[in-house]
Formats: sequence, structure tokens, C-alpha cells
Amino acid sequence: MSAAGTEVWLRNNRRALALGAVGPLLVAFVGLALVVLSTGDGALGRSAQILGAVMTLFGIVSAILLMVEISRPRLAYGDGHLLVRLRGGPPVRVPIEIVECFLLGQGPSMLKGHHDPRETSTVVVRLDERAEDWSQVDVKPALGSWCGGHITIRGTWCEPLDVDFVRRMNARLAEVQRAAKQLGAAG
Repeated sequence: MSAAGTEVWLRNNRRALALGAVGPLLVAFVGLALVVLSTGDGALGRSAQILGAVMTLFGIVSAILLMVEISRPRLAYGDGHLLVRLRGGPPVRVPIEIVECFLLGQGPSMLKGHHDPRETSTVVVRLDERAEDWSQVDVKPALGSWCGGHITIRGTWCEPLDVDFVRRMNARLAEVQRAAKQLGAAG
């Protein structure tokens, strides 16, 4: 369980996001060096200090935002909903009763700058086809796709995927759905 009673089912790719923080931290370091090493009261010295301060602030804020993103799971469960995070802002809250299963697949990695057909593992969330309101949702293409009642999450931007991992997700889904039905029948 994590904050606010949610249970993480699929984490981000922490290594990729941590590696992404190296650039902003380098910018912050160079900016800090400009602030500290700039001498003179002239316009050039003052401009270097201002530029350095802006670079430091930008680098630190960018690194913090990436670190916050590391803590946000791609999939979580909470309050009767599958929480799907494939775009900015709050996660999409999918009613757990319309989630049918998780499947392991393959798809394009969608890495920027790579025009070759690199593939990555994917996890596909199959939704009940009768839930037409959930058939299609706009998401960030680099993270996945959501159409035809199937949510595809690219393995490039989540923790490593394999058959056992997906099997455990399906087992947990069944447990949660059984508990929800029992609670509904009792109440």
C-alpha cells in the first residue's frame, strides 16, 4: 500500500527517470558554479550570476519533478478503481468491475530519436467491451495507448514485465474483484 490507501500494481521505470534527472542536475551544478565563480560588479559579472541563478533554479526544479514522477505508479488500485497514469495530471479512475484481465504483449518502444523498429514488452489491460464509455481515452503515446477497450502500457516506461509479473497482477485483480462482489452482496 502507498499513500491515500492505494496499492501499487505497476511502477514506473525508476532507472530511466533517475537517469533523466542527471541532465537537470548538471545544469543546476553549472549554474551554481556561475553564481559562485562570477566576479566583478560589472554588467557581465551580474549577468553571469543571474544566468547562473536561473540555471540552478531550473535544474533543481526539473530534477525534483522527475523524482516526484518516480513515485507515481503506472497502475494502482484504490477505492474500487484501477488508477491508470498514462498522461499528465491525476490518474484515470477505471471501475475495477470492468477490468477483465492483464495480458503480456509486445509493441514499439516509441523512444525519441530511434526510427528503427525497436520493440518492448507491454502490458495490456482488457476492459469489458460493454463499457463503451471506457473504450477510448486520450493518453501520452510514448507511455501507451487506449483504444478499443484495451489499455496498452509500454514497458519502456514501467518496471520490467514478464509472464510471472502479469500472472500476479491477474491473481490480485481476481482477489480484489471477489472482495468487491462480497462487499456488494453483504451491503
